Formats: sequence, C-alpha cells, structure tokens
Amino acid sequence: MAYLTELKKWNRAYNLTSLNTDEDIIVKHFLDSLLYLKAIPEGHVSIADAGSGAGFPGVPIKMFRTESEMYLLEPSRKKASFLRHIVKMLGLYGVEVIEERVEDIGYLGVDVALTRALFSIKEFVRKVSHLVRDDGRMVLSKGPKVYEELGEIGEENLVYEVCYMKLPITGAPRYLVVVYKSAPVSITQTGYHSAATDPDITQRIICINTECILQKERCKGFVGCPGFKASS
Repeated sequence: MAYLTELKKWNRAYNLTSLNTDEDIIVKHFLDSLLYLKAIPEGHVSIADAGSGAGFPGVPIKMFRTESEMYLLEPSRKKASFLRHIVKMLGLYGVEVIEERVEDIGYLGVDVALTRALFSIKEFVRKVSHLVRDDGRMVLSKGPKVYEELGEIGEENLVYEVCYMKLPITGAPRYLVVVYKSAPVSITQTGYHSAATDPDITQRIICINTECILQKERCKGFVGCPGFKASS
C-alpha cells in the first residue's frame, strides 16, 4: 500500500503509469508482476529488470524474493529517480538502479533478465543477452499474439518455453516466454520445438512438462528444455 500511495503521488508529476484506479494498479501492475515468480529459479538469484519504468516487475518481485539481487535498468532520469526513492522508502536491500539504456550496459552476469511488454521477443533477446550468464534465462510477458512473434524468430538458435497463465481477477491471458541461454536448438516457423544437432532426436525424447502449452502443439521437448526426458 505504501508503494501504491507513492506511485500515485509521483504519477501526478512524472506520468509513471497510465493506470489511475487502485484496482487497476494492484491487478495490472502488482499482481501481473508477481506472475514472473513462476519463471524465476528458487534460492539466491540475480535479476535484471530491463526498462523497469515505475518498478514493474522488478520491485514487486524483490519484495517477495528478498534474497535476490535486483538490477533495475531504466534510462529515464525521472523514472530512475522514482525507483531510487521507492527502493529507499521500502527498505529494500540488494537493489541497484542503473540509469542507462539496456544496450549500453556492460556485462552483469545475471541469472535472469526480464521485462514486461516493452520489447518484441527477438528485440529483447538481442538487447539483453549480453547481460545474462551462459546458463541463465530471459523472461518476458506477452499477450495472445505471442506465437506470431515466435514465428518471426525464424532460424534463430534459441531454447524457449511458453507458459500460459491468467491474470488474477480479470482473467486476462498472459504468456510467459522463457528463453534459455544454453545449448542451441532451432525454432520452426510454426513455433514448435525441434532439435538442431540431431535430426532423429525427436524420435527418442518425450516431454514431462505437463504445464507447457506447446504440448498441445505436439512438442516432445528437447535437450535443455525443463520438460525434456530421454525415452527408453
């Protein structure tokens, strides 16, 4: 509630969000940000929130995952000022506000880089992959047109997973796209997963991730995917 009060106060001068009502801010900013927790590994992790704006999703995540190390990346001076203020006011430790464009920031070696709907999938990976360690991941939230963007990726060598969820109260669809910075695989034009290194591998593997929406698209999983399991 302190975060909500400060956000509304600063919003009158700095135009931090277009949402005006308490319910909209709580649901579409706070709760929407917490959906990312599903894609963040347990334990101590380092996280970079690219284009943090008024602190979403980075600050709500930090409030629930206090052991995490959080970088809030925001090039706007006014928004960066608000971020420093809210971090101090909420007494959050292990948070650094970096007032630079994402592409101008040097290597951070974070476990997870995330953003909301600020970039396309292809653009996001291109802009933040240099911030993420080799076995890290990049996470962004998308709407119903997510598969159009995945189809546009074409021959990029990526390992990815799509998790479908609903925003609490409103029931609005959310698609968390998790791109893993690991062993390369191909993404076909239709968005299905396929192995790049062995043309016969899809005949020898199955997927055990029952929550993955791509199971409905006949995806069997692949090496590097959390749902991968070699068949006997």
